[in-house]
Amino acid sequence: MGKRELPDYIEGYGPVIPYKGKIPKYHKLSKRILSTRQASKVTTLLNAIESAGLKDGMTISFHHHLRNGDHVMLYVLSVLKEKGIRDLTLSASSISKAHDSILPFIVDGTITKIYTSGLRSQLAEIIQKESPLKAPVVFMTHGGRARAIEAGDLEIDLAFVAASCADNHGNINGKYGESSFGAIGYPMPDVLYAHSSIIITDNLVERAEASISGDYIDYVVLVDSIGDPSLIATGSTRMSYKPMDLLIAKKASKAIIASGMIKNDLAFQAGSGAISLAVCRYLKEYMQKNNIVGKFALGGITSDLVNFLNAGVFKRLYDVQTFGLDAVESLRKNENHMEISAHDYANPNNLECLVKQLDIMILSATEIDTEFNINSLTGSNGVMMGALGGAPDTATGAKVTVVVAPSMRKRIPIIVDHVVTICTPGEFVDMLVTERGISVNPRRDDLKRLLESADIEVMDIHELKDKIHRITGAPNTIRYGDQIVGVVEYRDGTVLDVIYNKKQTEV
Repeated sequence: MGKRELPDYIEGYGPVIPYKGKIPKYHKLSKRILSTRQASKVTTLLNAIESAGLKDGMTISFHHHLRNGDHVMLYVLSVLKEKGIRDLTLSASSISKAHDSILPFIVDGTITKIYTSGLRSQLAEIIQKESPLKAPVVFMTHGGRARAIEAGDLEIDLAFVAASCADNHGNINGKYGESSFGAIGYPMPDVLYAHSSIIITDNLVERAEASISGDYIDYVVLVDSIGDPSLIATGSTRMSYKPMDLLIAKKASKAIIASGMIKNDLAFQAGSGAISLAVCRYLKEYMQKNNIVGKFALGGITSDLVNFLNAGVFKRLYDVQTFGLDAVESLRKNENHMEISAHDYANPNNLECLVKQLDIMILSATEIDTEFNINSLTGSNGVMMGALGGAPDTATGAKVTVVVAPSMRKRIPIIVDHVVTICTPGEFVDMLVTERGISVNPRRDDLKRLLESADIEVMDIHELKDKIHRITGAPNTIRYGDQIVGVVEYRDGTVLDVIYNKKQTEV
């Protein structure tokens, strides 16, 4: 990874420990004392907040399994504002377009600091342009967030957990009810280590299957709706039938097969992008034809991965976040479709975390540079519009990490000399596949030889970049201000990069 100029200290963040490529050992907190067993924990939200002792300056947390259908964060912040609680740190596993509505709570000082995996839409634009927060947004990977909570680096005072099904004691899941969303893996570390936890549900039953045990829950709040079901279950997954996307997917599939990784007991993960899903379908055909059965597929579970399981192509699915109604149904009914926590998924302090067992990971990116660093958080224009997600976690763990992307988007090249924002270090990225060529990281000469022995042409990434730039021209120069509005952390808590406030773009 190329050296980034990082400040020694960032106001509102603290001392900066630069990324060095190795994960140091972190201490681990004990889990909090189990909540009091009582006949019923059901109460009002206001009473729960008061009983939990939430005060100015504390940290609250939310999860993003409700995606664009989320009603919970806005509801909670409205009550907090009414109560006059201010200067809060918001820790959310990710923030989506649905959360543009929380902007007034930033402007009025209810929220003054944010920890998240991603930031998008109007909210991201305003934060980057006008810097209304007291501190830069801290971007964390899914595994890094679990690590930080467990290690005490991110201390949560009060966790708010949305559930589509709950009982009086606080046992919850996301599998049942009109607002069902599937796996509920991201808030699991929150409830284990937060000082207090509040469940918000629109479906109270006599006894709920416990994805999260009521032993760690303090209060249960019943509301009319936790979200819009039509926007919860859809996610961001879509299958493409565009000829270029299918061409990239076919090239990637051939390269992955040539790598020798598609074999019995394969451990596999793919992102939810259109090209990644197309790769999944080509690989499924190959595995069925050759009687190959993988050990597991991992991550955010899509309908394509459910089809893998149903076809006997994989023995198990490990699900931290579910995409699509058919995947929710599979999680409910198939005992080999198993729910996991963010800790089990990607916490670097967990020696048994599943990303460390991956053979293949397929990623998308907004940019990749000639050192194979990936940007998935900002656009090529420097605007915040994406997320770290689990990409840095999975790339670090997988034996072969493959980036699939078109060579250009709207005549903006995918390959650049230096990405705008480093999100996944290039030392963990092995291959780039575009419609105009394939490049392999020079660190992986073994992989290059395997592809060439299968008559797959491999281009030096500088050569591929020049080929693309002859069509697109050189990318525009970005002008920034001097205020840091975002800090990008690697999964171990060290700093990969910073994001500055945006000025204008020059040609």
